[in-house]
Amino acid sequence: METWFIIIISLCISALIKPICNLILSPSHNHKKRLPPGPTTIPLISNFLWLRKSFPEFESTLRSLRSKHGPIITLRVGRRPAIFISTPTLAHQALVQNGAVFSDRPKALGTDKVLSSNQHNISSAAYGPTWRLLRRNLTSEILHPSRVKSYSAARQWVLTILFERLVGSQSEAEGVRLVDHFQYAMFCLLVLMCFGDRLDEKQIREVERVTRQMVCSLRRFDVLSIWPRLGKIMFRNRWHEFLQLFQSLQDVLIPLIRSRMEAVKRRQHGQIEPDKECVVAYVDTLVDLELPDEKRKLNEQEMVSLCSEFLNAGTDTTSTALQWIMANLVKYPHVQTKLYEEITSIVGPSPQFREKNEKANMVMINEDDLQRMPYLKSVVLEGLRRHPPAHFLLPHMVTKDVELEGYLVPKDATINFMAADIGWDPKVWEEPMEFKPERFLTHNTTSGDRGAADFFDITGSREIKMMPFGAGRRICPAAGLAILHLEFFVANLVWYFQWTAMKGDTIDLSEKEEFTTMMKYPLRAHISPRVRSQNCEGSWRLKARDRKGRAVVAGQRSERWEIGTAARRKRTLTAKVFVANEALMEPLVAIEGPRVVSTQAASMV
Repeated sequence: METWFIIIISLCISALIKPICNLILSPSHNHKKRLPPGPTTIPLISNFLWLRKSFPEFESTLRSLRSKHGPIITLRVGRRPAIFISTPTLAHQALVQNGAVFSDRPKALGTDKVLSSNQHNISSAAYGPTWRLLRRNLTSEILHPSRVKSYSAARQWVLTILFERLVGSQSEAEGVRLVDHFQYAMFCLLVLMCFGDRLDEKQIREVERVTRQMVCSLRRFDVLSIWPRLGKIMFRNRWHEFLQLFQSLQDVLIPLIRSRMEAVKRRQHGQIEPDKECVVAYVDTLVDLELPDEKRKLNEQEMVSLCSEFLNAGTDTTSTALQWIMANLVKYPHVQTKLYEEITSIVGPSPQFREKNEKANMVMINEDDLQRMPYLKSVVLEGLRRHPPAHFLLPHMVTKDVELEGYLVPKDATINFMAADIGWDPKVWEEPMEFKPERFLTHNTTSGDRGAADFFDITGSREIKMMPFGAGRRICPAAGLAILHLEFFVANLVWYFQWTAMKGDTIDLSEKEEFTTMMKYPLRAHISPRVRSQNCEGSWRLKARDRKGRAVVAGQRSERWEIGTAARRKRTLTAKVFVANEALMEPLVAIEGPRVVSTQAASMV
C-alpha cells in the first residue's frame, strides 16, 4: 500500500511541476490576447473534480459559469484548455466563417483510440485526406438520393414490424412502452443498410445488445481517456472491462462483415443469382477503399469501427428523437390533430391496419407524399430544436491560434459547442422552452402551399438558429436521412393510430443522459386505430400529366365509400382529360378506399 501511495504522489507531483512552472515563469506580456474567461483551475485536481460531476451537474455548472463569464468559457479538463461556446452567433463564426481552422478533432486517447481504430472513422478522423475519403464514400454510396430511395422497401418492412410490435405489446392497463420498439425498428433498418440482409430477430438482438452495451458504458470509461497511462494503472479492472466489451463487439460484427464480403464476391462471379430485393450495403462500399495516407485497404477492426459508428449514429439518435416527438404529440393533442388533418388532406383518410397474417403489402405514406407536408416538417424540426438527442457536439480542435470574440483560442485547444443551449436561445426563439411547431411556419412564402419549414436552413450555412446535427464542414453527413426517417415514421404513426396518454398520466418531459439525452420516464401511451364514420364523402381533385409532361386537370370527382371489407377493393377510374383543345382518354388512378395506391397518369392533390 505504501508503494502505491508513493507512486501516485510521484505521478501527481510530476504532473503539477510543468503547469506550475509555466504559470510562474511565463511573463504576461508574452500574450497579446488572453484565453476566454473561466473558473480558477488547479492542475490535475480540477480534472478529477470535473470528472466526478454527473452530466446534469456539469451542464448546470456551465450555465452558471456562462451567466458569470459570458458565452465563451475556458475550463481545464485534460491536458488542453477546453473552450465552451453557447450562442448561435459565435458558433457560426467558428464553424462556418472559420470552418477550416475549427474542423479538426482532438487526438484520440485511451478508449477513444481503441473504438475508432486510431481515428479511422468519420466522426473522429483528423481533418484531412482520410476523413474526406470516408465521408465522401458514405455520402456518395449510401446517402445519395437515388440510393436512399432504393431503401424504400426496407423502410416499409421495418414500419410493418414496428406496427405489429406496437399493437401486439399494448395492454389496456399499461399501454405500450414505445422506446424499446422504436430502437428495435431502427436497428432492423440500419442493420439491413449496413450488412445488406434482413437478419432474423435473434441476430438483430445480438447486434443491438453488444452495440448498446458499449455505448451505454462509455461514460464510465471517460476517466481512462483523461490521463491514459495513469488511468490504465489506477483503473486497470475498468480498462479490462472495456477491452472485453470491445472484443464482444468484434465477435458479433466481424462474422457479418465476412459473410457479406463473401456473398458479394460470389454474386460478382455469378455463383449465386442476384436478389431482386438486394441493396447496396455500407459494408460493400468499404471493401475496396484505399487509405490515401497509408496506401492500404481497411482492415477488419477498422471496418468494425466504421460499422459500429454507422449503427450507433443512425439508431440511438433517431429513436431518441422519435420518442421525444411522439411524447409531445401525446402531451399536446391539438398538435397531433393538426398534423393528422394535414396528412389526410394530402393522402386521404387513414387505411385500416392489416393483421400480421394478411399477405397484402401495407399502404404507407411515401417520400413524395412527405414533401408536401410543411406542418409535419415543422413538428420534426421543433422536436429536434426542443429536444436535441445530444446536448453537446463532438469536440472540435483548432489547427492554429485564432481569435474569437476578442479572445485567443490557442492551437490544439478543444472546442465544445452547447447545441441544446444554442437551440434554446431566447434572443432567437420566442418562448424557447415551449413546443410550438408553428414557429417554423410564421414567415409565409409566396411559393404555393409550401411553408417556411421547407426553407429553414438546418445546415446553418447562412445563419445558425439550432444545430442538432452540427454545422459547417463537420456537420453530420446523414442529417437528411435522419430527417427523412423521422418524417416517415411520425407521419405513418399518426396516420394509422391515435395517440393518447394513459388515464391519469401526465407526460413528464424530464431528461436523463445515456449515449443520448433520453426521456427520464420513457413514454407510455395508448394507441388506437383511426376510425372513420360508416359512410364518408371523399371529394378528390384528380390531376394528370399529358405525354409531354404538361400538367392537366380532370376536374372534381366525388365518391361515396362503404367502410369495411368493401373499402379494400381496388377500383380503377377513367376520366376525360383536356389538354388545351385536344381531348385525350387516359386511365386515371387505382384507388384503395380513398387512398391512391398507384399513379400512372394521375395523382391525387
